[in-house]
Amino acid sequence: MKSSLLLILVIGSVSMAGCNFSPSVQSETGTVPTLGRQLIDLQKTEQAGVITPEQYEAKKAELLKGNLF
Repeated sequence: MKSSLLLILVIGSVSMAGCNFSPSVQSETGTVPTLGRQLIDLQKTEQAGVITPEQYEAKKAELLKGNLF
C-alpha cells in the first residue's frame, strides 16, 4: 500500500515537473517572469538569508522603478 502511494506521488511529481503554474510573458529569448513573480522570488531569497535586507530593498526598488504602473 505504501509503495503504491509512493509510486503515484513520484509519477505525479515527474509528470508535473515541466509545468509552469505562474503567469509569465513570452519573449524572443524565452519566458520572462512577471513582476509579481520576481518580487515573490526576491522576498524568498531575502527570507532564506541569501541576500541582506538592504540588498532586498535595493533590488525591489529597482524592479518597481522599471515597472511603473
